[in-house]
Amino acid sequence: MNAIAERIADFLKEYSPFNNLSYEELKVVANSIHVLNIEKHKTLFQINDSLHDSFYVVASGVINLSVISDAEETLLNKCVVGDVFGLRPFFAKNNYMMTAKAREESVVYAIPIATFRPFVAQNADVLNFLLESFAHNSNNPSDRENKGKLLLDNVVYSGQQSEIQYFQTLSYNKAPLKINPSNLVKEVAQMMTDNLSNCVVVHQNNVPIGMVTDFDMRSKIATGRFLITVSIDKIMTSPVITVPEHVSLAEAQLLLLKHNVSHLCVTTDGSDQSDIKGVISEHDLIVAQASNPGVLIKEIKRSNDSADLKKVRSKLTELIQNSMTKNIPLSHITNIASEINLAIIKRSVELSILELGSPPARFAWLSIGSQGRKEQLLLTDQDSIIVFEDVAAEKYRDVKDYFLKLAKKAIATLEKIGYEPCRYGHIASNMLWCKSLTDWSKQYSNWMNTPGEISNEISSIFFDYEIAFGEPKIEEAITDVIFKNVKKNNLFFDYLGNDTLKKPPPLSFFKKFNVEEVGIYKDKFDIKTRALMPLIDGARLFTMSLNLKGINNTYLRFKQLAMVDPKHSEIYLNCAEAFQVLSKFRIAEGLKNDSSGQYINLEELSKVEKETLKNALAPMRDLEELIKDTFQLTQFS
Repeated sequence: MNAIAERIADFLKEYSPFNNLSYEELKVVANSIHVLNIEKHKTLFQINDSLHDSFYVVASGVINLSVISDAEETLLNKCVVGDVFGLRPFFAKNNYMMTAKAREESVVYAIPIATFRPFVAQNADVLNFLLESFAHNSNNPSDRENKGKLLLDNVVYSGQQSEIQYFQTLSYNKAPLKINPSNLVKEVAQMMTDNLSNCVVVHQNNVPIGMVTDFDMRSKIATGRFLITVSIDKIMTSPVITVPEHVSLAEAQLLLLKHNVSHLCVTTDGSDQSDIKGVISEHDLIVAQASNPGVLIKEIKRSNDSADLKKVRSKLTELIQNSMTKNIPLSHITNIASEINLAIIKRSVELSILELGSPPARFAWLSIGSQGRKEQLLLTDQDSIIVFEDVAAEKYRDVKDYFLKLAKKAIATLEKIGYEPCRYGHIASNMLWCKSLTDWSKQYSNWMNTPGEISNEISSIFFDYEIAFGEPKIEEAITDVIFKNVKKNNLFFDYLGNDTLKKPPPLSFFKKFNVEEVGIYKDKFDIKTRALMPLIDGARLFTMSLNLKGINNTYLRFKQLAMVDPKHSEIYLNCAEAFQVLSKFRIAEGLKNDSSGQYINLEELSKVEKETLKNALAPMRDLEELIKDTFQLTQFS
């Protein structure tokens, strides 16, 4: 082993997933590596390039991963020393979906996939790491336009949604029938019948050497090709296709397709030289698919009442829980959850229309607040408005009455599913928030031109909305009104800026968590009000001030801000990361206690978790200073 390869092996052993390999294995990898020197702003690969035969590790410098979406280049990720990227050749056949470009002069190690693949197959920790990295680095907004079938032939997924299957684990038969190769076919057939089993594993010393299925019995015995008195090893399928214990849905499905088999044998280390742990059948995959996003949306469309919809929402909670456990990037989880939430809201409105009859005018049901930002993973409260088209004055009252009844029914359905109505009354069944397009246009204009001066106090959540049902042009008209009023509106931005800065601080002067002092949440940390809301408000404030339409999600707002305002990109990217970390804390709390996750019990956090939480609050100070400087806010109301 030469000195350069030795230095590379020493470097790799400090980083995942290479720290899961032995030093001997690292030597093999290091000897095959190509060292690439990439000048500043030079591209390693770009969108639509043919796949390389290697993946990459940053040895020095920074590599930016970006995509083109809506004619804008969007920075997805910064890869620093030790980061792995360019994993698409491992898991996909189509061309690169993003661009890798050196932010500064960089050195990158190119690791041939052919050399590394055996170590992936033999090591579940390495496989899981690469899968997580691939999903994180493949978060491509333009994938939404990709209508090809990636992994399943019965459910169509976008690129992002399909990747969740790489983390979805399987339930399978952990006590399969095991027989010796000398057993006679007729004995095995009787055993399969008695145990209602459609397959058996042929083994020697608990190591699999073959598999026999119902199909083998039908095609080889029932047809007369073999007698029932021959030994089972004469008709078994060999070698057995084996997988490790924590194989994912996608991996299992790909192996079944690749090898044209109906069963996989689970072994201790995933090889055919270790102990049998179970058998995965095609039926197991079908059961697992029942919790896939595409299937859940189909179930929603077929639902006839709140009970049906509640069952689907329970499956979504389980999907979110599993996804969090497997460390799927939060952006993937929120994408999927928001689509399912949106489908539930849409079906609730549809069921109400079926009961009431056709609407008397075109309208748009807008989800506002967290669902409007595509951030509603937990069963938090529902916020909504109805905007209906302008009608003749004499019809206005009857039209409004219809939509108020519609809203009341839909909101009651959503409440039965588990979404409590907003405690501040920000719901479409409230007379204030169900009105015509002209009235809504006046409402938004008043809020923005005379903030704080009218009886209906402005609430910033009304500026985060997403159409759940109805006429898209009505939503577009509301957006046009808002951005028309944004221009040179210093008063509005002063109001929003001050409102953002008024949020209670998360930490005391001595860097201690500010917790609730009285009430049922005494001594708990309000992560929503003190940590997440300032970031949500700050992202909205800068997005609107820079006239960026159509981006409501807080994480994506910060990512886009980093692109259009490069001078402050580091602040925005740090805030994006902080928002993800803080959101995970809230989601974990909510899933654990079946709550909104707003109040964190600090006593249940480890020392490391408390430190992580505290570190995630650090970017808020920079954001606060940026708001003060940008909008010249020196005194706060």
